[in-house]
Amino acid sequence: MTLSFEDFPPGPFGSFGPRRVSREEIISFAAEYDPQPMHLDDEAAKHGMLGGLSGSGWHLCALMMRMLCDGFLLRTASLGSPGVNELRWLSPLRPDDELMLDVEVIQSRVSNSRPDTGIVTFGCRLRNAGGQILLEAVTPIIFKRRDSDAA
Repeated sequence: MTLSFEDFPPGPFGSFGPRRVSREEIISFAAEYDPQPMHLDDEAAKHGMLGGLSGSGWHLCALMMRMLCDGFLLRTASLGSPGVNELRWLSPLRPDDELMLDVEVIQSRVSNSRPDTGIVTFGCRLRNAGGQILLEAVTPIIFKRRDSDAA
């Protein structure tokens, strides 16, 4: 069943995961997209602000997106997103962290300019097995409405 706008009332939506992140993944992502020492080199990272090797915040964003897709987004009538309203990195991603993504619907509203669509604003929290929140994001996603003739 394809999820439409009407399937996202405000409130808790679900938790997705776990997703384990290896040291090798952290280094590989950093080497390609964010080659700062704290993401690439154990020794350099040990002397940095985070006190050890940590994943890039952008890696966390990519992991969140993958978990959203695998969790539910690929089974929806999504038309994309106009952007991210808020994004905060709160704690470092460490090698061998097991991540869980908690998703809530903050707001659902019919689009004023395109009444055949609705905008759902999601709150996302990516946490490790110890319960530490690593990332918080608020993002709207545009969905087709089930009744495409809705006015």
